[in-house]
Amino acid sequence: MQGLALAEQFYLEHGASLIADRFGEYAGKIAVGLMGDGSECYGFDDKFSQDHDWGPGFCLWLTAEDFAAIGNALSRAYETLPQEYRGYRRMESEWGSGRVGVFEIGQFYCRYIGLPDAPDNLAQWMRIPENYLAAATAGRIFRDDLGQFSMIQAKLKAFYPEDVRRAKIGARCMHLGQSGQYNYARAIQRSEFYAARYAATKFCNDAMSLVFLLNKAYAPFYKWIHCAVKVLPLLGEATYEHVKGIIMSTDCDKIQSLMQQLCGILIDECRRQGLSSLDSKFMLDHGQEIHNSIVDEALRQVDVWHG
Repeated sequence: MQGLALAEQFYLEHGASLIADRFGEYAGKIAVGLMGDGSECYGFDDKFSQDHDWGPGFCLWLTAEDFAAIGNALSRAYETLPQEYRGYRRMESEWGSGRVGVFEIGQFYCRYIGLPDAPDNLAQWMRIPENYLAAATAGRIFRDDLGQFSMIQAKLKAFYPEDVRRAKIGARCMHLGQSGQYNYARAIQRSEFYAARYAATKFCNDAMSLVFLLNKAYAPFYKWIHCAVKVLPLLGEATYEHVKGIIMSTDCDKIQSLMQQLCGILIDECRRQGLSSLDSKFMLDHGQEIHNSIVDEALRQVDVWHG
């Protein structure tokens, strides 16, 4: 059973009645779901996921006012729920505590993005790592009558402001050109095989990150990015296969060819989206061109490599 489905059934069978019976006057003000870290929030959990930080459990989100009023009592009540459900028991690791239970809405979002609400300026958006934004929007809301938790999530899911997206796309293009189209071959020629492997791996990660940006979606934690890129509508399958080929191959010429092919596909999509009009096959050229199209002067002045 997938973790999200297990969490929702656990809430429906045990959590809903607990809230109705003991916190009835707040029932319409308690948002419920499972969001944040964990493979189950992305739908990537399997039998290997069940040995830690996985199992029956869900999140309850309260406004600051309601958390002050019932937060502690609701937390104590949550702890009385069955420890085992449908044969599954949640086993928390040293670093996996606090993923389920009762949260004040602003504090929950602060945990992932460092802010109690969605960013309201470009500098704030630029500072938040993509995988943190992915975690803050991954999972499912089971109930949110009040709508405050969902409102913040909707603002995050609306994705980066376009200038921020362009800054990040430009930077990814720069790094792809540096690692895949330039440094990989030079490392091989020097028999610097660690540098070559690192360049190839970095190229793959930046390529997948770029595809997420082109799809207006947040790239998750590195462990799941290759699984997640495959299902993206724009270039997902092609990127998945090229990255798989690069990582599995020991043929340096084949790796170089696959990287160059993928660069060509990415350039074509950048051109299709009107991000670049250049005919160049070198990613660095497109990176600078895309960065130069940023409207906000302050962000445009930031070094193109820093997106």
